[in-house]
Amino acid sequence: MTETITNEEVNEATSEESTKKVETAPKKDAAEGKYVAYVSSYTNGTGDKFGIRVYDVDVKNGRMTEKSKIKITNSSYVTESRNKKHLYSITDFGVEAYDIKKDGSLSLINEASINGMRGCYLSTDYEDKFLFCAGYHDGKITVLRLLEDGSIGEITEEIYQKGLGSAAGRNHRPHVQCVRMTKDNKFLCACDLGMDRINVYKLNHETGRLENADVIHCDQESAPRHIKFSENGEFIYVLTEQKNSIDVYHYRVDDHDIPDFERIQSISTIDEPDIQGIASSALMFSLDYNYLVSSNMGENFVDIYRADKRTGKLKKILGLPISGEYPKDAALFPDNKHLVSLNHESNTMTFFTVNMAQGIIVMNGPEISVDQPNCIVFHKIAE
Repeated sequence: MTETITNEEVNEATSEESTKKVETAPKKDAAEGKYVAYVSSYTNGTGDKFGIRVYDVDVKNGRMTEKSKIKITNSSYVTESRNKKHLYSITDFGVEAYDIKKDGSLSLINEASINGMRGCYLSTDYEDKFLFCAGYHDGKITVLRLLEDGSIGEITEEIYQKGLGSAAGRNHRPHVQCVRMTKDNKFLCACDLGMDRINVYKLNHETGRLENADVIHCDQESAPRHIKFSENGEFIYVLTEQKNSIDVYHYRVDDHDIPDFERIQSISTIDEPDIQGIASSALMFSLDYNYLVSSNMGENFVDIYRADKRTGKLKKILGLPISGEYPKDAALFPDNKHLVSLNHESNTMTFFTVNMAQGIIVMNGPEISVDQPNCIVFHKIAE
């Protein structure tokens, strides 16, 4: 059990919980019902051919049970289509598309090349017309067309980032770590970890081509890694790997359809500054968008923040050691009362029970063995 806030802050959190029940309580349709979880993992050097595992989710008890597994090499990342009908995964040769069955199981639709090195992140636009792939190793953004049946079509755009960074090592050349559309479906934001910037492109919804629209210059050697958007799309949250912070931006579009990003907050993801060997790794909103979860490698901590939907600003509620090494991803269960951490280097998933009002987390049952897990997606099964 770990407490990371003072008694005064606990009392304040409890008061906020009681006065903002509409905001902090999970939506009924999100917390109830049956779920499965898709967990991606690397396969190289493990002797395991199954890069995606499907788990039945016990929301009430905060546990998961393996349901099935999919043969795929080095599933670096998976993402679900906006209509919840398909799952897309990175693999060594490119990307794969899967049909999501009624019980949550997966059936391969097709595969496609990205004409480059293995990607590290996938996302779709909000109409499921295009699939975006981030290339860490080659600094490339690849756009592929999606067809009505969920299959992956031709490449419509390829952009290699250019430039020289500020420091030797990983910060001396482009590394595209994350690509996501703004919620209004107008602009693609690409986190370039090596160049300390987020390149913003306007998407042509007919051709699938990208046009330069803006650049968000992040702090030097901050290494922007992941980006998430608020429920209404007004606020953008950027996790920086080396600065170990979440930078919050207010997003708007002017009358000339030009995007504007104003930084309104920067909140640290670690308790002590300038600690060596710590790197922030992932961001994940709760399904109701009331909480934002970040994970830190090296420190091996997961932090939970309350997101103010009106102002967009974050307040840290608690942090916990995840009883594993290198938490590549972490997520709250749909009830916001349980949490799972994917521990890449210790080859485990660990589980916790969460009390937001009191700022307390306790271990919840034994770990589950998974070789080099990368990310997790919860999917609600239609009843």
